[in-house]
Amino acid sequence: MTPDILVKNVALWGTAGLSDLGIANGRFVSIDPAGAPATAALTLDAEGRLAVPGFVEPHIHLDKALISERAPVNISGTLTEAIEILWEIKRNYKVEEIADRASRVLARALENGISRLRTHVDVDPIGGTRPAEGLIRARERFRELMDIQIAAFPQEGIVKSSGTEALMREVMKRGVDVVGGMPFNEESPADSRRHIEIVFEIAREFDADIDMHVDETDDPLARTLEVLAELTIKNGWQGRVTAGHTCALASYPRDYADHVIGRLREADINMIANPATNLMLQGRLDDYPKRRGVTQVKELLAAGVNVACGQDCVHDTFYPFGQNDPLEIAFLLCHASHMSQPAEIQTVMDMVTTNGARALRVPGFAVTVGTVADLVVLDARDAREALSTRLPRRFVIRKGKLIAESHLESRRSFDIPSMPAP
Repeated sequence: MTPDILVKNVALWGTAGLSDLGIANGRFVSIDPAGAPATAALTLDAEGRLAVPGFVEPHIHLDKALISERAPVNISGTLTEAIEILWEIKRNYKVEEIADRASRVLARALENGISRLRTHVDVDPIGGTRPAEGLIRARERFRELMDIQIAAFPQEGIVKSSGTEALMREVMKRGVDVVGGMPFNEESPADSRRHIEIVFEIAREFDADIDMHVDETDDPLARTLEVLAELTIKNGWQGRVTAGHTCALASYPRDYADHVIGRLREADINMIANPATNLMLQGRLDDYPKRRGVTQVKELLAAGVNVACGQDCVHDTFYPFGQNDPLEIAFLLCHASHMSQPAEIQTVMDMVTTNGARALRVPGFAVTVGTVADLVVLDARDAREALSTRLPRRFVIRKGKLIAESHLESRRSFDIPSMPAP
C-alpha cells in the first residue's frame, strides 16, 4: 500500500530514535526506523522533531469563552464575583452566539494540536438549556476534526437551585455526555452530599461518566472531595469519575491530605489541575502568606492517582488570558507545582497527552499500526524545549489528514560576539 502521508525522521513520544510513519485511509499503516525506503502522496520531514499522538484538553468552559469581550470587569478578581457577573449575561444568551464563540476557540485548539476535548457547560434556570444547545451545535461543526465531550455543570448548585436537577436530565437527553457537579456551592455539608448523590443518580440513569468541580476554595474545612471518593466506591463508578480544581486539598493538613489522597487512589478518581485559573483566583483575599490554590500534584502522582491539567477558562470573567494551548498550561504547572527535574518535565507532558486521554477514557491513544492517525509534530526536540518555547505546531495531522502546519522564520543582522583571546 502506498501511504497517503509519510512523516519522516520523527521522534515519537516515549520511544528512542527516529521513525518514519506511513499513514493511509486515516490510520497508521507502518512505523519503520528512519531512513527506510518508502514513497507517499505527501512526504513531511520532521527533521528530528518530537511528536505526540495529539493533545488532550480535559477541562474547559466553551460556553463562557471570550465572554470578556462584552462582560464587566471582575473588580475583586474572585470566583464569587466572576459567577455573579455572568448572571445577567446568561439571561440574554443566544444559542448561535454561544456556538460561534466556542467555534473560535475550537479552531485555535485544532491549530495547537488538541484532538480530544471535554468542555463543561452551565446548566441552571438562568440560562436554561441554551448553553448546552450552543455547545452541541459547535460540537457538530467540528465532528470530523475533534472528539468533544460535553459535561453538564450545575454551577449555581442543585439542591439550592430549584429546577436545575430537571434541567440536567433534559440536557443529557439532548446529547450532553457527562454529568458534572459543584457540591461545595451548596448551603450545608448535608446539601453538598445530596448534590453528589443526585449526580450519581443521573449518571446511573444515563450510564454516564462524572466530572465535578470539587472544593474550588481556599477553605481547608471543605470536605466534598472525600465524600466524592466515598460515593464513587459505593456506586461502583471507579475509573469513571473526575475531580477538577480541588483547591482546598492544597490547604489541608498533611495527615488529612494523605488520607484523602489514599481514598482517591482507592476510588480510581482522575484529577484535573487548573493552574492558570486557580493561580489567578485563589488567595485573592489573603494577606501574606497567600494560598495559591493549585492542587497537590506531586503527592497525587506519587500515590498513583492519574493527574491531568486543563485550560479551564479563556477570556472570561474568571480569567482574562488563555490560548487553549496545552503547552502553555503545562509550562504554568511546572512552575506552580515545582516540576523542574527532567523526569518531572516528562510527567507534565504526559499530563496533557496520555493522562488526559485516560481521564476522558479515550481508547487507542497511541501511535501504533492500526490506530487512528493523529499526530502533532512539535517545533522542538524534547519536552523541555517544547515547554520552554511553546512554538506553533510544525504539523498537525488528524484522522490521517494534514490540517495545520507552520514555518517559523527569523532573521538577524548581527553575529554572536566571540570572547577576546586571553
